[in-house]
Amino acid sequence: MNVTMQTRRESYHAVKPVTGQRCKIILEILHGRQMTAGEIAQELFNMGATPFYERNFAAPRLTELKAEGKVKTVGKRYCEKTGRNIAVWAIAT
Repeated sequence: MNVTMQTRRESYHAVKPVTGQRCKIILEILHGRQMTAGEIAQELFNMGATPFYERNFAAPRLTELKAEGKVKTVGKRYCEKTGRNIAVWAIAT
């Protein structure tokens, strides 16, 4: 196994325990709301669940939750930060 594969595997195993807990928190945040990944990331930071604001604390978990059928995209919204339309997420019913 090459170095890149080794470091990738090490990183995966290091964050795996955190990702399950983060998914639970994201589902709690989304309960009854519709939010973008950036808005969820801001809530995670505000709660102290992440050390700083970073959209990628939420986006990969949303992809995982979508694959599990727990969340879905419900539309799009213009983002002032990026100047683009971005997905809006909600709990799947």
